[in-house]
Amino acid sequence: MDTNELLKEATAFEAQTKEQLDAFKSRFLGKKGVLADLFANMRNITPENRKEYGQQVNAIKIAAEEKVSFFTNIFENPDSSTGSDTDLTLPGNWIPSGSVHPVTAVRNEILEIFSRIGFKIAEGPEIENDWHNFSALNFPPEHPARDMQDTFFMSNDEAFALRTHTSSVQVRIMESNKPPIRITAPGRVYRNEAISARAHCLFHQVEGLYIDKDVSFADLKQTLLHFAREMFGAESKIRLRPSYFPFTEPSAEMDVSCNICSGAGCNVCKHTGWLEIMGCGMVDPQVLKNCGIDPEEYSGYAFGMGIERIAMLKYSIKDLRLFFENDVKFLRQFGTH
Repeated sequence: MDTNELLKEATAFEAQTKEQLDAFKSRFLGKKGVLADLFANMRNITPENRKEYGQQVNAIKIAAEEKVSFFTNIFENPDSSTGSDTDLTLPGNWIPSGSVHPVTAVRNEILEIFSRIGFKIAEGPEIENDWHNFSALNFPPEHPARDMQDTFFMSNDEAFALRTHTSSVQVRIMESNKPPIRITAPGRVYRNEAISARAHCLFHQVEGLYIDKDVSFADLKQTLLHFAREMFGAESKIRLRPSYFPFTEPSAEMDVSCNICSGAGCNVCKHTGWLEIMGCGMVDPQVLKNCGIDPEEYSGYAFGMGIERIAMLKYSIKDLRLFFENDVKFLRQFGTH
């Protein structure tokens, strides 16, 4: 049976009498009707065509049920349509579709860039224990590095906290998987910071991790250069400045050439021609040990960036708070997708 022809028939049906409606209902919706045969035929459809076939059959069913409901109401309540000025064939009121939030759009773009070079997506809980959020990442108790991140603890004993970074996902993946490991870890993170144009108590991160034999800092640099050019344009340049993170050694901050002034210097980049976008480095051997990976056999790199930070640079937005205020006028600037 041709599903396209059946859909046209169901859509075009008009009943002048109740008998015609009953015949239509029996033909399409009866136990031995057209739809029963179509659903029974589902097992004969090849797997690659089954989804499209099922959608066509459901469209026929919906059209038939709407016709039956519409004409049943007319025949049972004849006065409801008598003298009505309503033209039921007129189109309905237009309802505008929503937009993809800029943070979501940038998150998806970041993940897509890394997925094309072999990174898989990994996720973890937002409420984390001390081991995965701190200790496994070289933040031992009383270590000064813990002060780098103001934490929302869930209890007085500080056993659980809202995660301060998605590095906790990296720990979970390394504990439960053997190398090679190549993942990105997107998610929402929390820090007890004053809300301002450049900071918020919650924001979104994407972190990356690559563990394998003979992974070098040169691999990290080329990966991040590829990302910068895919995200900000083929002419983008990067620079790596020495930094400190407890879980990587050596560590670096990565800057990208300002995409607004093309590196010439402007107010956004404070006339330096560079914009800081992420931290990165080689995974500390102790972190590998903590997660059950032999640092004598494997090495790796890690990086992490704030999605809001990337979105601010990409769309030239100067106030971080705009992402969280649900201002429709602001969100409409990013169009529909």
